[in-house]
Amino acid sequence: MRNHSIDIFDLFRGKRIFAPKYKIIALSAQHTTFVKQLATRLGFDYCGIAKAERLDEEARHLEAWLNKGYNGNMGYMERNFDLRVDPSLLVPGAHSVITLLLNYYPEESQVEEAPKISKYAYGADYHEVIRAKLNEFLFEVREHIGEVNGRGFVDSAPVLERAWAKRSGIGWVGKNANLITKQSGSFFFIATLIVDLKLDYDNPYARDYCGTCTKCIDACPTEAILAPAIVDGSKCISYLTIELKDELIAPEFAGKMENWMFGCDICQDVCPWNRFSKPHQQEAFKPIDAVLNFTSGDWEALNEDYFKQLLKHSPIKRSKWKGIKRNIDFLKV
Repeated sequence: MRNHSIDIFDLFRGKRIFAPKYKIIALSAQHTTFVKQLATRLGFDYCGIAKAERLDEEARHLEAWLNKGYNGNMGYMERNFDLRVDPSLLVPGAHSVITLLLNYYPEESQVEEAPKISKYAYGADYHEVIRAKLNEFLFEVREHIGEVNGRGFVDSAPVLERAWAKRSGIGWVGKNANLITKQSGSFFFIATLIVDLKLDYDNPYARDYCGTCTKCIDACPTEAILAPAIVDGSKCISYLTIELKDELIAPEFAGKMENWMFGCDICQDVCPWNRFSKPHQQEAFKPIDAVLNFTSGDWEALNEDYFKQLLKHSPIKRSKWKGIKRNIDFLKV
């Protein structure tokens, strides 16, 4: 019987070899090992890999969510629908979706009288930090494996990160719609790499370990969590303090903000799985002094120029100075 062989470029030895087809399987395993080791070396806490394919079930859920207007004024959620559910439209010939998690849980806390800021915003803007890591990731992959077409995404492109994280075996989507890991909770940034490289795929996360717990639903002061994993974004405090660009926040939310000035962590803080959260080891996420220690008076006295200077590398700049002033004023209502 003839031995079917192919000519492949063995980049581990830097020369062209003649090898049986089964060698491709071994090469896929080697590439997968390299990818996961690289993720650890670059400081990521989790790395999972899923097959790049259209997310048909997730597409139906997203369409229903949008049709009910739960995206509020976030019109960008309605755009590029097909790109969100089909990775091959983002990277032609895509074979694999690599999901990476980076812990941001802080060791420090704000002073008690400070208006509350979501923990993810204590330090440098995660978009800048993770984008640099993803660029290095792709560079290293190309240096080690060869020409690989791929793109990295971090919360700023049409990618359903939590769906891919679940498919890659990292965790499950909780009732608060956050990705939860059994070992470390949910205080993680999610990054995604879509590549045209064939890798070995992890088994999807099949179980939901929330059980009968409803602590996140019960704790939400604006009743934004309507049902397990269904959040009315237009009622979420994070949306109201960051995404909403109106001059005023609707009066119906007066007295319900629980002193949150930027973002909200309530549904994560009450989650039992976050008792396993451990402080991050990322120097870039070391808290900015003002974020931890500014009181309401300090924020009120902050002029626009100093705001831009002080927070130029902080995600808080997304709300802009006028947005922060609006939020502070609304907390007094």
